[in-house]
Amino acid sequence: MVRLNRRKEPVVPAERYETLRRRIVTLLKEGPLMGRELSNELRIPEKDVYEHLEHIRKTMNKGFYRLVVVPARCTRCGFVFRKRGRLKKPGRCPMCRSESVEEPVFSVESQGKT
Repeated sequence: MVRLNRRKEPVVPAERYETLRRRIVTLLKEGPLMGRELSNELRIPEKDVYEHLEHIRKTMNKGFYRLVVVPARCTRCGFVFRKRGRLKKPGRCPMCRSESVEEPVFSVESQGKT
């Protein structure tokens, strides 16, 4: 068997016209999405989505728009994680210890400043 040395074509990244964070904001302005849905749409790891959302939350609330977070909720007992500082889905419910927790939902809304 003769093995030919073939040169591999270089991988060319997809051309982007927006930054990743601006793309996330654009998607969230269109409608509410979960972190998993954003991850699938942007083709990046879910962990990275939450890091970008943290930054977006800190910077966006100073302008005309704000990041709105519908908190995670336990499907077993109904506990709502209202005071949770982190945007990532909790591992389990503090009340019933169930791991059946709905993901938080994110959206971007206008603050109405003029």
